[in-house]
Amino acid sequence: MVDRPTVCVIGAGISGLTASKSLGDYGIPYETFEISDRVGGNWAFRNPNGMSSAYRSLHIDTSKDLLSFRDLPIPAHLPDFPHHSEIHAYLEQYADTFGLNERIRFRNGVEHARRLDGGGWEVRTQDGETRRFDVLVVGNGHHWDPRYPDFPGTFDGETIHSHHYVDPTEPLDLRGRRLLVVGIGNSAADIVSELSQKSWRNQVTLSTRSGAWIVPKYVFGMPGDRLARTLPGIPLSWQRRLIRKMPILVSGHPESFGLPRPNHEFLEAHPTMSSELLVRLGSGDVVARPDVERLEGDRVRFVDGTVDAFDVVIYATGYNITFPFFDREFLSAPDNRLPLYKRMFRPGIDDLVLVGFAQALPTLFPFIETQSKLMARYVAGTYRPPSDAEMERVIAADEATHVGHYRQSARHTQQVEFFSYERDIHRREIPAGRRRVDEHGPVRLAGRAGRVEADGATTPVGGDGGSPAGGGATADRAMPARTEADAGVR
Repeated sequence: MVDRPTVCVIGAGISGLTASKSLGDYGIPYETFEISDRVGGNWAFRNPNGMSSAYRSLHIDTSKDLLSFRDLPIPAHLPDFPHHSEIHAYLEQYADTFGLNERIRFRNGVEHARRLDGGGWEVRTQDGETRRFDVLVVGNGHHWDPRYPDFPGTFDGETIHSHHYVDPTEPLDLRGRRLLVVGIGNSAADIVSELSQKSWRNQVTLSTRSGAWIVPKYVFGMPGDRLARTLPGIPLSWQRRLIRKMPILVSGHPESFGLPRPNHEFLEAHPTMSSELLVRLGSGDVVARPDVERLEGDRVRFVDGTVDAFDVVIYATGYNITFPFFDREFLSAPDNRLPLYKRMFRPGIDDLVLVGFAQALPTLFPFIETQSKLMARYVAGTYRPPSDAEMERVIAADEATHVGHYRQSARHTQQVEFFSYERDIHRREIPAGRRRVDEHGPVRLAGRAGRVEADGATTPVGGDGGSPAGGGATADRAMPARTEADAGVR
């Protein structure tokens, strides 16, 4: 048996946990590095790494059935839309069930990762050590680096991004204030709905540039995203036509609530999941305004010519895709554009895999799990991607399928329809990748695996999972110990 490649996993959120579990299934030696003292990433409320965007009242917008991992069904007793504390407990259960914590290096994030000539990675971590691995798996997420609009002028009041919002008293005292919330995504809808409750004595205004289609969490007495399960066999273009009028049927026209008519059709931009926002607008608790034209001291001028005074502006304007451990010239995502094969592989860099860099509708957790399983097959040598040229062709075709119908913006560069993606991976990509292995062998993932300590000595990495791969070694084509989610196509 040939030594298997050693793997560095960055992050212990959803992506890092499922990647770690999948690598363990194949017996691949790996280490997971996490800057925080706990698992859960974005779902660890008050995460000391400062990267969690969870606010105190946050409930997930995906219903529990679609949220559930294939390998560990979500507890049946949880409500349809769990609170962030319940999601975090579920992730802790996942880590405990599959014995992941012992391989996670907590409080020891990756500070810098450099690809070596000839392959492999030199990884510098917070403990001051430099380690070497054959493969790098990046799962640091993309909802932690706040994105701000560039409005002309200046604002004299207080400003925060929704990323930093905790509740009406933290980090700012948002009681009895004149508040402007910029944005109309899910976080904006939640924050506006919370701050506009009369008990807080606020005057709340919502500003939106493009409008949004508002979809309640429950449709016809069931979680609305369950309807997506009835459509996977229908071509995506037909699906969009079939459900184009759904928001109007279940919620009415946005204009009836003072919102601008969206400048796009339904599913040409992210819909906003909220059962409360329209009630707040219809009750007069929130005033809707169009886009901001400029900031004028304690006032804000909107593009319709109206001018209002505010004490606080809350920007719910999304996030940047950021890799703080890479040199910018090596890999970055300008305007959040990051073309990847199957949202995972960068043509020309065969020892790098990215997991979780997508906006998967209607569900993210099993999408990331699907990616992690494909990643582990790749490292184990049972799956091989096509040539770089073919990857580039497929990237363009996939973006036309999943992104082409969306309104162009930094928010919509990573769109994926989960059910068609999963079907493609299981029915086409995995069998085709196995045939490519049969024809060409596995991709050579080789590097000098070791840890360079302060005295220059080198020791192997990978814990107890196996031996490091030597120079030029190929991955052993082993099958995993557990393959619960690989059995078929859903």
